[in-house]
Amino acid sequence: MIKPMQDDLPASQITHAPLAGVIGMPIAHSRSPRLHGHWLARYGLPGHYVPIPVMPEHLAEVLRILPRAGFVGANVTIPHKEAVLTLADTVTDRAALIGAANTLIFRADGKIHADNTDGYGFIANLRQNEPDWQPDLGPAAVIGAGGAARAVVASLLDSGVKELRIANRTRLRAEQIKAEFGARLVVYDWAQVGNMLEGATTVVNATSLGMQGKQPLRVPLDALSPDALVTDLVYTPLMTPFLTEAQARGCRVVDGLGMLLHQAAPGFERWFGQRPDVDDEARRVALE
Repeated sequence: MIKPMQDDLPASQITHAPLAGVIGMPIAHSRSPRLHGHWLARYGLPGHYVPIPVMPEHLAEVLRILPRAGFVGANVTIPHKEAVLTLADTVTDRAALIGAANTLIFRADGKIHADNTDGYGFIANLRQNEPDWQPDLGPAAVIGAGGAARAVVASLLDSGVKELRIANRTRLRAEQIKAEFGARLVVYDWAQVGNMLEGATTVVNATSLGMQGKQPLRVPLDALSPDALVTDLVYTPLMTPFLTEAQARGCRVVDGLGMLLHQAAPGFERWFGQRPDVDDEARRVALE
């Protein structure tokens, strides 16, 4: 399993009330301020977590200013997750491998440390909701080849998956992931997604298809084994049509909200000095 990030600036060394936030554009829809605000209140911690709308052309300038303004770190979302890698002073191996960062630590000397906790959040969500899940029991099948899919692929391989099947509407992107992650990956044409599911024990939708307001994920599930664990990174709605159909076929299903919660926990701990609980109350707050 991918472990939470570590660095050499514990929150206990911070002399002011820590400030953190989430950087993106647009950002008003983000659930992160609500979640982090809940954790701050729950543990009685000083500090604030705020949304920070930043246009791409201003990203470098903002990142250098934030530490001087009292910020100890930030989450990063679309469209900046790739760009921050070139702006950070240090980058963890997993962020470099995935090609994106979602968590930044601003050190006392102003240097920026970049990490990616998406893969950690993905695995932690599966283990919390399906503690008997065995990643090495059979092949995994990942639908999609974007940034989220890269984090999923890295975490599944790290967890012991011996064969990982991947398909994307643009096959080239899936081929690029195979070239970077190695021989355990098998690329399928998009037209063969249904066949890719045969014998798979872990199945992941890592696309935005099926999200509220997006096109549905049209994948035939006839070959899906009822013994498979099926998860969807989409969490609006919580039970996507993909998960609903998989559940009707007897599969265990895990929604995507837990990944959002778990990926946030390592950053919160580094910035505010408390490892937060990912529980029913945190889920309720994130859904409000």
